[in-house]
Parts: sequence; C-alpha cells; structure tokens
Amino acid sequence: MTQETFDVVVIGGGPVGENAAARAVRGGLSVALVEHERYGGECSYWACIPSKALLRPGNALAAARRVPGVPVGDRLDSGAVFRRRDSFAAHWDDDGQERWVRETGIVPVRGHGRVTGEREVTVGDRVLRAEHAVVVCTGSVARLPELPGLADARVWTSREATSASTVPDRLAVLGGGVVGVEMAQAWARLGSRVELIIRGDRPLPAFPEFAGDAVADGLRADGVTVHRGADATEVSRVDGEVRVGLADGRRVVADELLVATGRRPATDELGTETFGLVPGDHLEVDDSGLVHAVPGGWLYAAGDVTGRAPLTHQGKYAARVVGDVIAARAAGADVPARPWTAYAATADHHAVPQVVFTDPEVAAVGVTGARRPEHREVELDLAVAGSALHADGYTGRVRIVVDGERDVLVGATFVGQDVAEMVHAATVAIVGEVPLQRLWHAVPVFPSMNEVWLRLLEELGL
Repeated sequence: MTQETFDVVVIGGGPVGENAAARAVRGGLSVALVEHERYGGECSYWACIPSKALLRPGNALAAARRVPGVPVGDRLDSGAVFRRRDSFAAHWDDDGQERWVRETGIVPVRGHGRVTGEREVTVGDRVLRAEHAVVVCTGSVARLPELPGLADARVWTSREATSASTVPDRLAVLGGGVVGVEMAQAWARLGSRVELIIRGDRPLPAFPEFAGDAVADGLRADGVTVHRGADATEVSRVDGEVRVGLADGRRVVADELLVATGRRPATDELGTETFGLVPGDHLEVDDSGLVHAVPGGWLYAAGDVTGRAPLTHQGKYAARVVGDVIAARAAGADVPARPWTAYAATADHHAVPQVVFTDPEVAAVGVTGARRPEHREVELDLAVAGSALHADGYTGRVRIVVDGERDVLVGATFVGQDVAEMVHAATVAIVGEVPLQRLWHAVPVFPSMNEVWLRLLEELGL
C-alpha cells in the first residue's frame, strides 16, 4: 500500500465533485479527485446532456410545424440525432474531462474510493490522507422496484435510454417522473410506439396538476399511450419481447422496457458504515455541506448523495459552497452560519429551479402551490402577444405564489413551449426577495412571453 497526503480528497468526479475540487484548489489547497468510471459523471454521459440532445431535435421539429411558412420534413433523421448526441457525450470518452482536471491543478485518481478511517480514503492499493476534509460527491443510481422477473428481463435504465443508438419498434416506460416523460417523448418522436405506465392519474405528480395534464396531452399528441392508475405486478422477457403485467389484468408488450422509477444515493460501497452510517442512505448535511453524524468536522458531502435537491445545477451550487467552506476553515477564517453567504447553500430551502424538457416544457422554482395561510396563488393562461407570435395555437399556463405578509414572490410554475428560459427571472425575484411594488417596475419586453409577468402583477392588484 502506498500513502499520499492531500489537503482534500473528493470522492466522485462528476460535475459536483469537479466543482468542489476546483473551489478548494482556488482556495489554495491540494486536492485529489477520485473517480471509478468517467470524469464528468452521470450528467455528461447518461443524463442531462445526452437526454437533452435527444429531446431537442423533436422539440425543434414540432416548433417549426407550429409556424406556417417554415419548410419541415415528416420525421427526424435518427442517425443524425444519435451522431449529434454522441458528440455531446464526447463519444463516452473522458480524456477531455480528465485533461481539465489536471489543468485545474487537481490530481485525478482512478478507482473506487472507500472511506477507511478518519480523513482516510483507500483506492485500490493507494491510501489517500486528507489533512482537512473528505468530500463525498458520488451522486445517485437508478432505483429499481422489486417486481417478479425484473432482474432477469434485461431492462433499460436511464443510462440505456440516453445512450441507445437503435430505435426500438415498441418501447414501454415504467414511471411518470421526469426521466419517464422525457424519454417517452424523445423515443416516440424518434419513431418508437411508446406506452407509458404510471401509478397515478397524471405524470409529474410533484408538479401542479395542470403541468402533469399538459405533458400527458403532449405525449398523447405524439402517439404515446398513457396507462393511468396502472400498477405493474410482474415483468418477463420471452423470445426477445418484454411483457409487463398490470394489476388490472392488462399486459403491455414491448421490445424494450425503460424502468424510470426514481434514483437512490450511491452510498452502498462508500465505507461510511465504519462511522455508524447506513449504506444506501443519504448523507445528511447542514448548509455548509458538513456531515454532522460523523464527529470531527472533516466529512462533507454535496449533490444527489445528500438528498437535498437532486439536480445537477443544485449539486454544483452546493459543491461550490463546500469547496469555499473547506478552504476558509483550512485558512483559519471565520465561517459564518448565516444564510445567503458564500458558506451556506441557502437556495436549497427557497429557490430550487427545475425544468422538464418535454413539449410542452415545465419550468418551476420555489413552492408550487400555497402552503401557508399567508400564501396567495395567481394562475393565468400564458396568452399574451409574445406567445401568439411564438407559435400558432400556443397553449400554456403560469402559476405564481406570493407571500402576502412579506409581499414577495415565493414560487412560480410555467408550462408551455420554450418556457425554460423564463424561470430564471422568477428565481432571481425569489432569491432577491424583490418586493412586488419594485417588481412592477421590471418592464417586460413586448412582444415576448415575459409579458405574462405584467398580467400576473395586474391580477395581484398592481
């Protein structure tokens, strides 16, 4: 065994780990970044990047069809879509990402990292000692339900759904969350006959009902069959076909089955049981990223592994906080626990933006509905001059939630074509606690879809 010493050891070389490591290096610390698979992580190769690369061509074609006078074809060129997707995923080669790691001043270490002692990480026959901190950024993995036959059915998870280069004639999708609806629409537009199996009345149950209903309508318009209130009871693969039995006796037959029933933290083989933590559980952290359950103030975590806000952009945000906190504490500086400082991931509690890149898109930040007596909801159709010009027959909807006592915005949900670009304005208003009287003076451009802000404020009486 060889032993090496660094100021900080980061386990997990995805975007979250990269950000934590880079911020610590910027603070003058030496950092080792441990990665067992590919630098760049899940988002770069099997999630955010390739999934959006698959979705964008279908969204662009549908958008063009909504504007008379634009010449468009009948269908997507799947080969061209896959080639573009592959280029964005760097053909699943992380040489460029590892080069960035080295150029940033971080030391890459290949292999599985396990926490084997206080401030100690073992990677194969290498023992990495951390003078100040170990940071866990191992992300999450697909959660598969316990269904009879599922383990032997050779199903897709999100990884196969975002990296496959052959369009299955028939695709079944189990789960109506973000991954389920995005991939159902992407593959339907690439030519698959898609059947979506969901337990509830609508997909996207974490969003307002109007969002799930609009996405379900969009899926049906693309030929997706939506099985609502459907519980899968068994799965089998016979003669190449996947068969999904439902509780009501129906059976869905497909060439491939995507299981999109959620994700769980990747802590199974981390070694934290040495410190009394349960493998497979989230690592609970405070706003500085510190894992208080482990004494000594040396173990930190950020990203999906914490369960706080399992989105790539939020994980990167938390990682920047962690890197800055560790560097400051290593320098002996005072690290205030106050919210909205460089040392606290405060936005996790108030303003977590998320976009579902279906057609229509769903974009939301903050609370999605009134949760307290002082909250007031305003909900309007996104029917303004900007949307009418954007697409013939444009349909969309917006809901905002206002704290009536403080007179500030606390939540917003947008549904419609291309609304992803609208959510950051709401995020800024929430984080900045902009009083509605001041927000009234943020004049929206005419004619754009942002005109809806004027209508919303008028509805509030301004």
